Amino acid sequence: MKLTVNPELMNSDFLFYFFKSEFGQHQILKYESQVGVPSISNPLTSLKEIEVPVPRPAEQKSIAAVLSSLDDKIDLLHRQNKTLEAMAETLFRQWFVEEAQEDGVIADLIEFNPPRKLAKGSIAPYLEMAALSNATFNPDGWYDREFSSGTKFINGDTLLARITPCLENGKTAYVTFLQDGQVAWGSTEYIVMRPKGNLHPFFAYTLARNGDFRDYAEGCLAGSSGRQRVDVDHLKSYKIKIPSRDVVGEFNTFAESAVPKLHSNSRQIRTLETLRDTLLPKLMSGEVRVRT
Repeated sequence: MKLTVNPELMNSDFLFYFFKSEFGQHQILKYESQVGVPSISNPLTSLKEIEVPVPRPAEQKSIAAVLSSLDDKIDLLHRQNKTLEAMAETLFRQWFVEEAQEDGVIADLIEFNPPRKLAKGSIAPYLEMAALSNATFNPDGWYDREFSSGTKFINGDTLLARITPCLENGKTAYVTFLQDGQVAWGSTEYIVMRPKGNLHPFFAYTLARNGDFRDYAEGCLAGSSGRQRVDVDHLKSYKIKIPSRDVVGEFNTFAESAVPKLHSNSRQIRTLETLRDTLLPKLMSGEVRVRT
């Protein structure tokens, strides 16, 4: 549904943020609850009844500008991270696919499910499968939970979903959110990948995002339809070119520069998103005012 505002009374960006806010969502839910299903029975009539705060137009514009500036900064940081990941993928294809000479298999370069120690009953960061992104390295949220049984990992590990459809959907993560020496845990449906030797840990993540590798991993799925999982022993046979020492050094130099930037940007994104989500309902309800 398209809404057109009266520009003399309402700023369109302000109205957009109103509907994103908890305050606006609460107004919508009042009409959902009347029909008992999560939809509005008569959208046009119901929308006309929704109570919208109407500060002075200048204040509406200022509120929208504050929230928009936060969104713009968040978007910029996301785009910077996408660029860095794209650069890593390009270098991987050039150095480890097109130019490398010696034949090998992925098990020559990657350790799968390396041992990590975490005492049963201890409280440790927990990462759900739903938190893994299908597009970027950084997972979306984690929380402390008592360890029972699950896959354990540390900073610098790459997590690859091993179950369908999470694998096909691209669920992958590169872990940077832990404290030094901290061990976290999560779904038993993760495959943990860590480079061997002196290859930078980010190599495993770059490999896990490579289209050819992912296609091969999907070809390693085994089991009953709908609950298939990657056969890790089969996955270890993925053929790859073994890079020279000089190429490893060049990749490591890139990764040592890129990974701190990726991590810093992601921390800023979380901080800005928290600030925006905290301000949004307060600005919309009038609890916090913006000077004009």
